Formats: sequence, structure tokens, C-alpha cells
Amino acid sequence: MDKTERDAARVERDSMGEMAVPARALHGASTQRAVLNFPISGLRFPRRFIKALGQVKLAAAQTNAELGLIDKDAAAAIEASAREVIDGKHDQHFVVDIFQTGSGTSTNMNANEVIAHVAAARAGGAGDASGKRIHPNDHVNFGQSSNDVIPTATHVAAASAIKEDLLPALELLKISLEKKSQEFWPIVKTGRTHLQDATPIRLGQEFLGYAGQVERGIERVLGALQELSEVALGGTAVGTGINTHPEFARRATARLSHMTGLDIRETSNHFQAQATLDNSVAASGALKTLAVSLSKIANDIRWLGSGPRAGLGELELPAVQPGSSIMPGKVNPVIIESLLMVCVQVIGNDAAITAGGLNGNFEINLSMPLVAFDLLQSIELLANASKNFARQCVDGLKATSRGPDMVERGLAIGTSLAPIIGYDAAAAIVKEAAATGKTIREVAREKTKLSDAELDRILDPALMTEPSADRVGAGGG
Repeated sequence: MDKTERDAARVERDSMGEMAVPARALHGASTQRAVLNFPISGLRFPRRFIKALGQVKLAAAQTNAELGLIDKDAAAAIEASAREVIDGKHDQHFVVDIFQTGSGTSTNMNANEVIAHVAAARAGGAGDASGKRIHPNDHVNFGQSSNDVIPTATHVAAASAIKEDLLPALELLKISLEKKSQEFWPIVKTGRTHLQDATPIRLGQEFLGYAGQVERGIERVLGALQELSEVALGGTAVGTGINTHPEFARRATARLSHMTGLDIRETSNHFQAQATLDNSVAASGALKTLAVSLSKIANDIRWLGSGPRAGLGELELPAVQPGSSIMPGKVNPVIIESLLMVCVQVIGNDAAITAGGLNGNFEINLSMPLVAFDLLQSIELLANASKNFARQCVDGLKATSRGPDMVERGLAIGTSLAPIIGYDAAAAIVKEAAATGKTIREVAREKTKLSDAELDRILDPALMTEPSADRVGAGGG
């Protein structure tokens, strides 16, 4: 605190003694110690995590009141305060850096203190309606530990983000790619393997492949959603459930399910849930795979749109902004470039999450805030970038005539001659065409006894885009 803040401070107390806290702050001494201890990055937990933390505290208060473990008036005040946290009214009072204690204890206490302070203020400043003080540990945190609250909030926040943001964005992108596949289906072009000409393919078939990647990405993300639906709440400190009611976890998770619309469930093994972040690591793995898929799609479209004159030029990408401060008229694939950077960030986040998952020692993992932050960032970035890619790039793609124009001059169409005249003879025709600049059709007319009608059938590019040996394999010679 600077001098002005010190002059306007109030004194709070925790188990370590007194601590000066800014007068207007809703947090208490424990949070203030963390603010002083971790002046690291300026990064804070995002809105979604704070909302999930509020939901956990609300579910806990309701459950503890139902079980007769905390006073109903105190519980009612905590519930009202937790709802304000859920609604985002106190986000500015969640002030602890992401790089803090590895269990996230500082952030859990930040929530406990804010909720207790707001609840006390609602009751006239002294406590609940009966005049008892609402204590951040004894009431707000009753039956909980940072060690089960923080991973539970992480799972709830990430699962909510997947359901509400990422899955709809991926569905939008899949539909956009499927529409382009149908639109581009009549367009036959030269395929490419090893960056060299390959047998013909429909442009629509390439886009069908892209849509299929996103479709499978959705399936993998749904698997991640299942991983995150299992929560540690109820295990308290080390998985034993000390200081909580045997019914607490089941009832509290049922409340979380009702609040979020997710299938939140108590873990079947609290000891693995407390000691590891395996579920988050697995979920991140699905996000990483999705990022790899989106990179493939984005790079293909970027290369197919390269040019407009010296590149492949088979696609015309939407022009969304000038591409150069020095070259007039230049337009760059900026939407794709932003998506590719998102994919790199997500892959980097997965590396950090994987390393964070390794940081488990006995009954607790000590990278929980980092993993929560990176996991939520990955989901948000993928959701926003996928939606943007669909709307500002894929929907506006147009096919040029470049692909179809090059098919007849392609050498790989000689592949369809191999079943008719043999691989070696077909290879000789391809080599001569490459050396002379002639087309495969022209050399085959000179070197084989195949008629023009037979060559028309055998070298039909459209037939080369599907299984066709039953139609072109007979009658040659």
C-alpha cells in the first residue's frame, strides 16, 4: 500500500495476527498477506473461475444449512453474498496473483473473506441476523479445504466454458466447413502429397476432411467435459473428508449440477482427485489435439489461398484489412494467422498444464492456480478463434479456376493408367510427359493402343476422386 492507502487502512486479524488492509477492500488479513507475498505477474483468475468459486461456496452454504451444520441465518447471509460473487459484483476484490501458493489457498481465502465481509455488511456490520460474526473459515469455508475447493472450481469453470462457449463455436465451424464442402464438391483439382502433385481430389473432399477433423474434435472435447464433471469436493484436506458431513459431497454436487446445467458428480475416489490434476491434464490433451487439427485446417486454407499470382491461388480468401504498410493493395490471411497463434498458445498451455500435473506430491498437487488459468485460457481462445475463423474466413471463401485448370496438366493422373498398361509403362509415360511438357493424355495417345474414348474414360478426373476400378479397369489394352 502507498501512504494514502495506509492512511485509509483498517486493521484485520487472522491466525497470524493483525494486518493493515485497504479500507474499501472486501478481503481480510489472509488475502492481504497474499497480495504482499506474490507481486509476480498481475495476472488474476478470470470471471469464469470466480463465478465457479462463488457457486461452490453457495452450494456448500446451502448444504451445510440443510444438514444443520451452520446457523441458518448465517447460511442465508452467505448464500446472498455468494450470489453476488457469482453475478460478478465483486470481481475487483479478487486480488491475488495467479503465481501464488500452489494449492490456491490464497484465492480460496480471498473468496471466504469477501463473502464473509459482504454477508456481515448485509446483516448490519456485526455478523448474521442473530448478531454472531460470520467467519470466513468457520462459516463460509465449513466442510471445505482449498485442496478440494480449488480443483472443484477449476472443473466447474472449465466444464461450463466448454459447454457454453467452445462446443457451440466448434459446431458453428463444422457447419461452415460442411457448407463449403457441398459448395466446392463439383470442383476437381490436383491433390498434393509431400507438397508434390498427387491424384485428383475434389475441393469439396478436402473440406469434408476439415469438417471431419472438427467433428472428431467435438467428440474429444465432449470427453474432456466428462473428465471435468468429476469433482473433488468433499475430500477436504487430503481426501479423507475430515470435518465434513458424509452426505455433504453428494448433496453439494447435486446443487452444482442444478446451478450449472452440467452433470457434476462427486469423484468415486477422493484420494486420486485430491492428489492429482489428471482430469485437467486429460482435458487439456483434448484441447491440444483440437489445436493441432485447427492448425492443419488453417494452414491448408492459407496455402490454397496463397498468391494471388505467384502462389497456389486455388482459393480466394475474404479481404478483411490492408495487409501491408508499404505494399499497396496487398491483402494477408490475417484471420488464419490469428487462429494459428491461438493454436500455438494452446499447445504451449498444454505443455505447462502437463508439467503442472507432474507437480503432485503425496496428497496434493502444487500447480493448481497455474493449471486452472491455462486451461480456462485455452478454452476461451479456442472458442473465440474458431467462431471468428468460421465467420470471417470460411464463410467467405471462394474457389478460383486455378485448381481445375491444372488437372489436365497434372502428372499424377497417370496413376489411373497403371491398372490398364502396368506400373512401369505408366511410369515411362509420366516421365516423358514431365520431360517434354506434354500432357499424360498426349503421350499415352502416342505410346499406347488406347483409343481416345478409352483415354477419356480412364483419364476422367472426376472418376479419379472415387473408387472406380470397376469402370475403368476393363476393356483397355
